This record gives sequence, C-alpha cells and structure tokens, in this order.
Amino acid sequence: MKAVIVHGWGGSPKSDWYNWLRKELENRDWDVEAPEMPETMVPKIDKWVEQLKKAAGKVDENTYFIGHSIGCQTILRYLENLKGKVGGCIFVAGWFNLTENTWDENYTHEIADPWLNTEIDLDKVKKKCRKIVAVFSNNDPYVPLTDKEIYKEKLGAEIIILEGKGHVSGEDGVKQLPIVLDKLLEMAKVK
Repeated sequence: MKAVIVHGWGGSPKSDWYNWLRKELENRDWDVEAPEMPETMVPKIDKWVEQLKKAAGKVDENTYFIGHSIGCQTILRYLENLKGKVGGCIFVAGWFNLTENTWDENYTHEIADPWLNTEIDLDKVKKKCRKIVAVFSNNDPYVPLTDKEIYKEKLGAEIIILEGKGHVSGEDGVKQLPIVLDKLLEMAKVK
C-alpha cells in the first residue's frame, strides 16, 4: 500500500499531524510519500500539482491520498487529470471557500484567488477514487462548515465532523489524528 500526504499552506511534511501519520503507516509497512511543497507561503496551483505528480509517481488502486487544507485542493486538481484510479482520499479541513478570518499578511486574497476561482471538475475526480472521506472541525476559523455539503453532494464523501479541533493543525494542538489512520486502514481493508 502507498500513501501520499500533502501538507497545507505554510506547512511542511514535518508539521502538524503529518509526521505522526507517516510513522504510523510506515510501521505497518506502507510506502509513504510526503513531499515538501514549493513556495509553501505562496502556493501556486501548477507548481503544487506538479510536485504532487512527481512525488506520487505511479499510482493505482492501492494508492491513497491524504490532504490537509490547501493540500486537499492540490490532490483534487491532480486527480482531475489522472489516468486510472486510486484507492481513495481523505481530505482534512479541505476548502472550496474561506471565511473572512483567513486573511492576514501571510494568507492573502491575492494568493488564494486562483485556488478559489479555478474550477475543479469534481465529477471527474469522483470517478478516480474508490472512497472519499472528508474531515472537518465544528470550529474551524477558516473553512466554512457548509463546504462539507460540496464534499458530500459532489464527491459522495463520508463526512466526519470533529469537535473543537480548529483548523485541525498543530497550532490547534492536533499532533495526532487517529480518525484519519483508522479511516485509511478501513479503506485499504488493512488491520
């Protein structure tokens, strides 16, 4: 089994809960890729999707993608043009819209606009994944909880809502995310 973990805007493969998940999967003999995305504070769609494509390499139905925040969008955009299918995806705090609390000197409308306004063919994406799970927090300051409906209606995702986990990041005290590991192993039917 192979897992590809894509970090969020301003993150790295070693931040938040990603390294914990990597170790948990490697302890179960999974091949894990967790690429360092380019220009993490100024993410650009083409550069992030290209980096993911390189890191993922050859994929098949034994390949699973896990994304956080803008990493979810990166995975969706990568899958949109993928030939073939993957085993599944878990999207954590993924967004199609952002709240007004998002914006500051680092997280600007200018950077986010292409991500918010470049359409993704979700019908194509849905056909590429055997199973999709989307995880949200009920108090995410950046992602409107209504985005869960897009994941559910357009992608057929199983929706999980966590209590009080903010943006489900290290800054919110989330250093481990057992629900993601559990859902991933369930998807892959591995104990």
